Amino acid sequence: MSYSFELCYPLPGSTRTSGLTEGPAWDGSGLLFTDIRNSRILRFAPNGGRVDIVRTGTNQANGLMFDAAGTLYACEGGGQRIVRYERDGGTTTIADRLDGRRLNSPNDLAIDRQGRIWFTDPRYGDDRADMELDHESVLRANPRGDTWLVERMTFDTTRPNGILLSADERWLYVAQSSYVPAEGRQLRAYPVREDGSLGAMRVLHDFGDNRGIDGMCLDVEGNIIATCGWEIGGPGGRIAIFAPDGRVLEEHLLPDPARRPTNCTFGGPRLQTLYVTDIDGHLHRTETDRRGLLAYPTSA
Repeated sequence: MSYSFELCYPLPGSTRTSGLTEGPAWDGSGLLFTDIRNSRILRFAPNGGRVDIVRTGTNQANGLMFDAAGTLYACEGGGQRIVRYERDGGTTTIADRLDGRRLNSPNDLAIDRQGRIWFTDPRYGDDRADMELDHESVLRANPRGDTWLVERMTFDTTRPNGILLSADERWLYVAQSSYVPAEGRQLRAYPVREDGSLGAMRVLHDFGDNRGIDGMCLDVEGNIIATCGWEIGGPGGRIAIFAPDGRVLEEHLLPDPARRPTNCTFGGPRLQTLYVTDIDGHLHRTETDRRGLLAYPTSA
């Protein structure tokens, strides 16, 4: 099936973002996504195509995810923290330090069935003067009653980006997505041991000199649907679908103006609509022959 993408945002006559949409998260009837540079969360309503602002002052929030109860969590990159957005409009800080040092810029997250929050903590861009950590790693926030214990999980990553747990939670998929060619651009898989630690990494796919994965999601068959590529090399900005062993099953090029897709998730009545954000502030969607696997809602 060839994907035909429709532009959902910005809408005709609306004010477009200043660029860089991210964090798509389906809430059961609409699609939340982050407008990073304007520090706000928007919501696209498929019925009628309306886009509303649902939260402001988000400290350049990036990745979003609902837990199994429908509570929304976010990586507030500008605030250097992981937060929970409360239903009364409040914000609770889940993690902002590791061993007493401020986090770098939390980017993306995955929540397992134990309620633990796995997240990537890179620092992109040239402004690194305020970094207190001397590494850019995958971290995990473990619930301990009313508090959270943050621990370092990877010791071999530089600028990790997208993160995803397999359906059985035995594997952690991580996008090693450095813009420094020598640091590698790979889709990696780490076995999750019984004690919660990670085993030796496997490279599932190496993107070489071209832009690797930014964000990714799962379908019900356990395949990895990923945003990757760019306009200056390789096949270009696209959706790539990987089997759990790293085999490339499909690739779907994104049309202009999507130069560099940033993240994706499934939504719609049967979780078969794929929503895609991009580096220039757009939201796209396409109907697929796949069905997404989400923690919430688990089904329509």
